[in-house]
Amino acid sequence: MGILEIVLIIAAAIIGALITWFIAGSQQKGKASGIIAEAEAKAEVIRKDKELQAKERFMQLKAEHEKEVNAKNNHIAQTESRIKQKEQSLNQKMENTQRKENELDKLKEQYTRQVEAVNHKKEELDKALQSQIKTLEKVAGMSAEEAKAQMIEALKDEARTQAMVMAKDIVDEAKLTAVKDAKKIVIQTIQRTAAEQAIENSVSVFHIESDEMKGRIIGREGRNIRALEAATGIEIIVDDTPEAIILSGFDPIRREIARLSLHRLVTDGRIHPARIEEVVTKVKKQIEEEIVEIGERVCIDMGIHGLHPELVRMVGRMRYRSSYGQNLLQHSREVANLCATMAAEMGLNVKLAKRAGLLHDIGKVPDDNPETPHALLGMQLAEKYKEHPEVVNAIGAHHDEIEMNCLIAPVIQACDAISGSRPGARREDVENYIKRLKDLEAMALSYPGVEKSFAIQAGRELRVIVESEKITDEQADVLSFDLATRIQKEMTYPGQIKITVIREKRAVNFAK
Repeated sequence: MGILEIVLIIAAAIIGALITWFIAGSQQKGKASGIIAEAEAKAEVIRKDKELQAKERFMQLKAEHEKEVNAKNNHIAQTESRIKQKEQSLNQKMENTQRKENELDKLKEQYTRQVEAVNHKKEELDKALQSQIKTLEKVAGMSAEEAKAQMIEALKDEARTQAMVMAKDIVDEAKLTAVKDAKKIVIQTIQRTAAEQAIENSVSVFHIESDEMKGRIIGREGRNIRALEAATGIEIIVDDTPEAIILSGFDPIRREIARLSLHRLVTDGRIHPARIEEVVTKVKKQIEEEIVEIGERVCIDMGIHGLHPELVRMVGRMRYRSSYGQNLLQHSREVANLCATMAAEMGLNVKLAKRAGLLHDIGKVPDDNPETPHALLGMQLAEKYKEHPEVVNAIGAHHDEIEMNCLIAPVIQACDAISGSRPGARREDVENYIKRLKDLEAMALSYPGVEKSFAIQAGRELRVIVESEKITDEQADVLSFDLATRIQKEMTYPGQIKITVIREKRAVNFAK
């Protein structure tokens, strides 16, 4: 092979390679053009979609905006309508007011004219009356004052005559009634038998170790003893009796509170008004607890179960109460035992009889002391606390306040008479005395602004403690005078009663 052939072969190879390269480049350019065209088509489609979405969003926002604008326009229109209606109503009211003012002015003018006419007529009538009086005085030969005095004297004589006749009739009727009542009392007394008696005193004695303690109990210028009397309602008598202080009061509970308070104060040694009030408050709470314990112990001893706690407390309160000088708890226990014996003899329910006998006088120990008779009040309490109907009836009927409808009721009445209404068992004067003291305190408490009232010195003095925020010093003077006048009119008592109204102002603050 020659050089020329070799050159031709190399040239042909080079030319083939170039042709292959040009062909490959042309194919790649064609593919790139297709990809670009396809991308441009897709971009156009995407652009058109975005434009369509933008138009739809614009239309949606435009519709919402128009909706809000329409709502605001409607609200403004409604507000304008309401304002116009209120304006019309206000204008109408103003017109009505103006019309009424005009009518009132007219009525006022008419009233003024009528008043002037009435005054004119009154003056004319006065002149005519004076003229007539002068004419009558000339005819009668005496003045109007003399004729009035003569008529008053005639009426006085007639009234005196009628009063004397009425007084005589009242006295005669009272004599007849007194005879009947006296016969009844005598007959009842003859039918009863005598037995042991139990009399309660109205005085307690507190013993002290030495007379030096009396000065501390009295305090500077008597402040301690005044604070103790004000807190307990008991009169503290410190006299020359050696190593003894007398506690005077008609209420045994108050006396016991005062005695225990004094014992604590003397034992502790700190005696001043603030300490006294604190001790008295604690002792009152202790006494209430002891009352409940006494009631529970009595119920256990008597074999009576299932009593309401409030009835148990009332049974305990009987320990500190007396009936005509007889201890009420002792009387009730005695009646319960008598009832049990009598019921057993008669074949009746012994437990119910004993229960009714113990509770028959609970109406005498309420907390508020109402005016209802104690038999009816006790019946109401027993009914309130779900006692047996026979027990309720026996309590209410033991003084013939209601009709008896069970066999236990007359048993209770008979045993109550056996226990209490016998010669020497009771002292009616003591009961009347205690009732008078309670009436004194209740009368003072009936006035507004009165906080406490205490009848002391055997009923010769009534101390009334008022609230300083409700009663002034001038009103305290008026209250003292009114009480004295009312006591004179409504109550019967020996000697005289001193009414002392105490108004105390306290300012209390706390340093924290």
